[in-house]
Amino acid sequence: MIVPIELVHTQNIRYDITIDDLPQLSFDTKAVIVTNPTVAGHHLDTLLAHITASELQVVTIPDGEEYKNLETIEKILNELFEYKLDRKSLLIAFGGGVIGDMTGFAASLYQRGIDFIQIPTTLLSQVDASVGGKTGVNNKYGKNLIGTFYQPKAVYIDPKFLRTLPPREFAAGIAEMVKIAVMFDKAYFDFLEDADFSNENILKEAIAKSVTLKAWVVNQDEKEAGIRAVLNYGHTFAHVIENETNYTAYLHGEAVAIGMVMANALAVELGFFTQHEANQIKVLLQKASLPTYYSIKDVDDFYEHFFLDKKSAKGSIKFILPKGLGRFEIVSDADEAVVKKVLRSFGENK
Repeated sequence: MIVPIELVHTQNIRYDITIDDLPQLSFDTKAVIVTNPTVAGHHLDTLLAHITASELQVVTIPDGEEYKNLETIEKILNELFEYKLDRKSLLIAFGGGVIGDMTGFAASLYQRGIDFIQIPTTLLSQVDASVGGKTGVNNKYGKNLIGTFYQPKAVYIDPKFLRTLPPREFAAGIAEMVKIAVMFDKAYFDFLEDADFSNENILKEAIAKSVTLKAWVVNQDEKEAGIRAVLNYGHTFAHVIENETNYTAYLHGEAVAIGMVMANALAVELGFFTQHEANQIKVLLQKASLPTYYSIKDVDDFYEHFFLDKKSAKGSIKFILPKGLGRFEIVSDADEAVVKKVLRSFGENK
């Protein structure tokens, strides 16, 4: 299956997302695969058997969100200079969302921009992170606050890479599926409630549905000036959780799962959502073995972190909230007292 990205409104860029067995790829230039030891140990030999290039090198960076920083970007760039890449050269992101984000960011910086492709190996990166051209790294102030919008030349999604994925990593991807279903497609949400992901055909269908929805959004709004911001449902809360826990306690998808529960609680408090609908989402997340609770130790501090979110502007916090399954509401004027009331319901004494 091929899902096209067509950014006709901004740069007239087009590329394909291929959801199928990894094809043979041939490049008449230098290429560098960026990966981590875990992915390399499981799948690098498979990838190397599918790629030819005039020169092919591998850059291996540490595994984990805590290494998604400028120091690692500098390491990647230094290796690219050592390999004497030029502006016709190519990077290949081979791993999860962290690898994809950093490889894309490095590609956007090296000699003011070289091509890259995405070959995602985690469910989260296959259904979300590899699609749409967001790149970047974290710093002490928050998640993905340094980065660029930089589109790949192609994305190749092969579900077979998921066979070695640990259960927690797989569940993290389900959280992103739930996110986009709640925002845009109730029928997809209903599908996820009954989906048996041990069936590879159902898994492939679920990935395709998520990618198609994400592509539809990105094609309308590449740089998050409008509807693409809706994909941050749950993330405003999740990014604070990740920052508070130094990006080590939760996988990104796990934090998003908790963030969605928090966003749902705010939506219920504001009258956009019923408690029954909020419970439906919570049950689906728990069915996937995702966390749905986080103990907020300092409500005021948690609240202040919202202002570092990229979606916040002019002293206003922007919350993406569900308004019934398959619909959304963007709220920029939520009363501070109401938001803190919701946050206190996640207090450490609960």
